[in-house]
Amino acid sequence: MAIIITEDCINCGACEPECPNNAIYEPGSEWAFSDGTTVSGTITIRGEDLDAEARNEPISNDVYFIVPDKCTECVGFHEEPQCAAVCPVDCCVDDPDRRESEEVLMARKEQLHLD
Repeated sequence: MAIIITEDCINCGACEPECPNNAIYEPGSEWAFSDGTTVSGTITIRGEDLDAEARNEPISNDVYFIVPDKCTECVGFHEEPQCAAVCPVDCCVDDPDRRESEEVLMARKEQLHLD
């Protein structure tokens, strides 16, 4: 599953530099799959071909947010999600609407970080 940041976020920014996938963004920030990854050109996400460099609308204008299609829960990097480990108000939590196996998360990690 992906991690989400709840509205309890105090916008401290502690989580952002901890994310190995650069999946966490400041409120109101545009994002791209290529940000902080080795992906370029076309990337296939959930069966749809997308431009990895295309800038996408912010998911939240109020609090830090996590792009779910870039989140791997730190699988392949750390033993636990680093955003949750450093969050001072415990607002980085499992997304109950997005349950994913470790295999799916590892495949996403490999897709975002080509050797």
